[in-house]
Amino acid sequence: MSRPLRIGLSFGTAGAYIARIVTIAPSTFSTRSCRYGAEALREAALLIRAGEPVAVPTETVYGLAADATDSKAVAAIYSAKGRPSFNPLIVHVADRAMAERLALFSGEADRLAERFWPGPLTLVLPVRADSGLSPLVTAGLPTVALRMPAHPAMQALIRESGCPLAAPSANRSGSISPTRAEHVLASLNGKIRMILDDGPTSEGLESTIAAPEADRIRLLRPGPVTAAMLEQASGLPVVAGGGERIEAPGQLESHYAPSKPVRLDALRAEGDEYLIGFGPMPCDMNLSVGAELHEAAAALFAALHMADASAAGRIAVAPVPMEGIGVAINDRLRRAAA
Repeated sequence: MSRPLRIGLSFGTAGAYIARIVTIAPSTFSTRSCRYGAEALREAALLIRAGEPVAVPTETVYGLAADATDSKAVAAIYSAKGRPSFNPLIVHVADRAMAERLALFSGEADRLAERFWPGPLTLVLPVRADSGLSPLVTAGLPTVALRMPAHPAMQALIRESGCPLAAPSANRSGSISPTRAEHVLASLNGKIRMILDDGPTSEGLESTIAAPEADRIRLLRPGPVTAAMLEQASGLPVVAGGGERIEAPGQLESHYAPSKPVRLDALRAEGDEYLIGFGPMPCDMNLSVGAELHEAAAALFAALHMADASAAGRIAVAPVPMEGIGVAINDRLRRAAA
């Protein structure tokens, strides 16, 4: 068995808790990948209730889930990923009742939740004083990022575990996000005990993150729910919401990154590059021969994993239009190349 983590809690501004992981426990076990079903679900829920993180599919990417009310369990997420403690986590809920026990909903938040939940939209809302959430989840912020996922495996795990689940992507911090169980295994083998395998994810990109306000919606991370969709649902303007402070996951400048250099807007491969194409063109792997953006989004991270595992020394990616979900694709590519 590995030695337990030691977590330091200190007070930051306004008395907020800030977590500092002092030691990271060495692992002495191999990770088991189990096909999703009733027996595997029960085992995963037992691990969650015991304070262990479990990798589980959502419709966006595979997440590394743990009890959001248990600081030791949340600390185990940070430890397994090597994630910086100032980067908050998304909390996944089974229904609106669970969400409303954790955060305060405005009329604007209500409209967005009604339209897009369950689904790939995360809302950043004021956290309730009596939420019971671990202070490590919010990274000392007065807000919490909430999502109601649509994937049946994640929904079932929340209900079977009986608690909201904090769940960032199930990979080493900053590296390529996992859209298949084998991606999780390659990144976190020996760091977690179990992966629930339910095949590839459907969306392929992390959720949109939005902070609803009285007169606008701040877009903190683009994703499958586009700015135009948010505007139509809310009747409010959508503005870029990222500032100097990290308010939500996915805002670090370098993120989603392979181990090799990435060149963007490439029309052809140069030297020892692995070329990821878009639309009809010669390449090593094509995100969408028909130039269909949703198909490209679903294939993006799998393509980056393939390119990173190839014999090529560098990766090149063809231009992808900045429209619709293409905005989110380009956001991930820009951070991968940073």
